[in-house]
Amino acid sequence: MTTSEIIDHTITFVKQTLENAEGGHDWFHIQRVFNNAILIAKDEKNIDPLVIGLGALLHDIADSKFYEGDETIGPKKARKFLEGLNIKEEVITHVENIIKNISFKGGNFEQKFTSAELDIIQDADRLDAMGAIGIARCFNYGGYKNRAIYNPDIAPNPNMSKEEYKTSAAPSINHFYEKLLLLQDRMNTRTGKKIARARHEFMEKYLEQFYAEWNGER
Repeated sequence: MTTSEIIDHTITFVKQTLENAEGGHDWFHIQRVFNNAILIAKDEKNIDPLVIGLGALLHDIADSKFYEGDETIGPKKARKFLEGLNIKEEVITHVENIIKNISFKGGNFEQKFTSAELDIIQDADRLDAMGAIGIARCFNYGGYKNRAIYNPDIAPNPNMSKEEYKTSAAPSINHFYEKLLLLQDRMNTRTGKKIARARHEFMEKYLEQFYAEWNGER
């Protein structure tokens, strides 16, 4: 099976698996991350295109936040699927490690695996949490979880532990300070950093307008 055929099979699998997923973590999220990863990879050297493609497509195949915090389901689903395609074990293991280590997890998560491919996919995923789409995803998930848009009496906590981050039910605006605005300084690649700067500035301008409207200033 060629690389192109493997990617096509994976796309079909992901579309079917995420058919009824929450809007911020559906197939279109995966597609954007996949496209971001390809864009970033153009400026990187000594990388495995197959690992990047598979890692991007499968990174959210079973996001733990939709499985009661179980972080083992995603890697297991990915492995089972890839074994069915007779993918090399080293590629499967690499993709598993990407899935296990890609998430933000409150920013205090000690990443136990590193690779150029993970750096690229992690940047691609983080870019989709920033800018106009990141804002849309933030409020979409907040609505999905029936969270308040904003409550000035509940202060953001940008130093949450992994467990605090996973169980937080804070208002959606807090998520900007607990994750979205922290991402610019956590990008790995030159291209990722460049795109992140523009998206970060957009989010800052959005918040300025949000507070002005909230306070009846404009």
